[in-house]
Amino acid sequence: MKKIVRPILIATLLLSFVSLPSTAKTNPVENTVPVAPTSAESNALVSRLEEIKAMDKSTMRAPEKRKLRQEVRQIKRNLANLNGGVYLSVGAIIIIVLLLILLL
Repeated sequence: MKKIVRPILIATLLLSFVSLPSTAKTNPVENTVPVAPTSAESNALVSRLEEIKAMDKSTMRAPEKRKLRQEVRQIKRNLANLNGGVYLSVGAIIIIVLLLILLL
């Protein structure tokens, strides 16, 4: 019985922290633009996103489209950094919940 308990505990711990593939690889197109940008820099970034969205991309070649996609990703990252926010991983949430249970 003791020989089986240790492998089961190890397997449970390893499987509880499984890394999942990011959604950036599976879903590259997201149409999330902040509703109310607050600073002039974020206004400029949002207007550039709208310009790119309005462009006629059917006449562009593949390298040009690739550069536009990279620019859009960079703009979205910059907007996310400007808007701030707190992001918690699943592991952090589990630890917080466990601490709250233990303390309360």
